[in-house]
Amino acid sequence: MRADRLVATLLFLQERGRVTVPEVAAELEVSERTARRDLEALATSGIPVYSQRGRGGGWSLVGGARTNLTGLTADEIRALFLATGPLSATPELRTTLRKLVRALPPPLREQAQAATRAGVVDATDWSSNAVTADAAHRSALQGAVIDGIRVRLGYAGARKPAGERTVDPLGLVTKAGVDYLVAGTDKGLRTFRLSRVTSVEPTGEPVVRPPDFDLATAWRALSGAFRDGIHAVTARARVHPDALALLHRLLGGRVRVGGPLPDGWTEVWVDGPAAQALAGHLAGLGSRVEVLEPPEVRQWLARIGAELTGMYAED
Repeated sequence: MRADRLVATLLFLQERGRVTVPEVAAELEVSERTARRDLEALATSGIPVYSQRGRGGGWSLVGGARTNLTGLTADEIRALFLATGPLSATPELRTTLRKLVRALPPPLREQAQAATRAGVVDATDWSSNAVTADAAHRSALQGAVIDGIRVRLGYAGARKPAGERTVDPLGLVTKAGVDYLVAGTDKGLRTFRLSRVTSVEPTGEPVVRPPDFDLATAWRALSGAFRDGIHAVTARARVHPDALALLHRLLGGRVRVGGPLPDGWTEVWVDGPAAQALAGHLAGLGSRVEVLEPPEVRQWLARIGAELTGMYAED
């Protein structure tokens, strides 16, 4: 922490040109005694810092000297602050960005500050449900990944009660705004959606990392298996023109459109994880979609239709 504080003090000096001990203490939220000790440490370490007593005095860099701690170009700075600006709600990122801004020359500093205000991240969906994980859990998992520490993970799976398991955190992945943990388990590599994490407790034991593990390669394999599961069943159907756009909104890339049919309808192929699930998705379109094959999906649609008729048909 002392080294971080000395760098922050130097950047503050660089930004202001001349500072007083009370100003440094207030900026870094330390005592005046600590601030004075840090300024003296900079001076004795070879940094061209000197103090001047009396009215208008303070601590300054000799000759207005500057220390370039970034080495970044204007385009690199803009890209960095555009990427991190919307995330700067966390105290750690706010501190990091503030330090980096102070290390920049004035023209680049203005661009960096403008970039942090150029974007906003809204962490809720249109139903006002949070779609990002609790910050404390994310921070704890990031620390476990970096430090290589095994954790006891509290986790509530889809349609399953919360439970606890011991896992080896290997990396974090963000896909379409949703965060996932890639971890080793007693059943091999698994993914855990961070929004379903209920607790993270480090065990103090080192992570067991698979030989030649690469996060990007592991994620491609895991996400590929998940994608294959989504496309396990394919139905061929005909869709009324009025329902084609709605079908696309409901199932997105799981719909493949063929050519127009003689009656004006459109032939499509729709993928799903199972016949029952696929029938459930298509049932909402009613008579505007007709499944031609396979028989299993047609049978599930008939069963759903019979159940709905039995429940809602008038006496």
